[in-house]
Amino acid sequence: MNGVIDLNADIGESYGLMRSGQDELISPHVTSVNIATGFHSGDPDSIKNTVDLALKNNNSIGAHPSYPDLQGFGRRYMEMSKFSIENIMTYQIGALYAFAPNEISHIKPHGALYNAAAKDIKIVEPIFNSIVNFNPELIHVVLANSVWEDFVKTKQVKFSREGFADRAYTDDGQLVNRNIPGAVLKNHDEILERVVDMALKGIVKSIEGKEINLEIDTICLHGDNKESVELAKKIRRELVTMGCEVKKMTDFIS
Repeated sequence: MNGVIDLNADIGESYGLMRSGQDELISPHVTSVNIATGFHSGDPDSIKNTVDLALKNNNSIGAHPSYPDLQGFGRRYMEMSKFSIENIMTYQIGALYAFAPNEISHIKPHGALYNAAAKDIKIVEPIFNSIVNFNPELIHVVLANSVWEDFVKTKQVKFSREGFADRAYTDDGQLVNRNIPGAVLKNHDEILERVVDMALKGIVKSIEGKEINLEIDTICLHGDNKESVELAKKIRRELVTMGCEVKKMTDFIS
């Protein structure tokens, strides 16, 4: 491992009168943010407000596109053609671009679209094509240990391999389905230990206790509540204490 890590958070997920997340509290403690672009949450006002917040805190700014699934918060798989997947990606990247034309650095799909891409090359291809056609210099945020990572490694693009601080892994390095007990970790000490192992040792224990290799560049932190924000502070402090340099992905991904 290179001892450098980016910390990212999914923010801007309010919609209309519905307030979601602790964006103002989590943004200062991460280095990159992924902004909802309207299909799972987010609207023009939230996009503008979140862009301004990210700029204030010197975060790298990325789009967080999803399946068109407001009711299901983008967590339901949808059968779509490659043509349609590429178009919904382009549409949502364009929504963020309208508010931050010179600031977008990366793209990280959300929810079910992200999970599908981790396993299915037919989903990866239109996602990849949309990003490259929009701007070939953008960083592709991909799940580490996935067919998605394998695919981008064969291309001349920038990519950032992602790990998750509070999600359990299967023995093959995939994320455990949220519906399975133990899929989302709660114990802070356990999470801190896992984050250090991922960032500095390139390993993580699966839900079955197997030690697996997990080479990552960025770690996803969640800021859904004040407890999560406190955990984000602890994670950043622990990484720095253990000798890991915390930087935004644009400073070391090339």
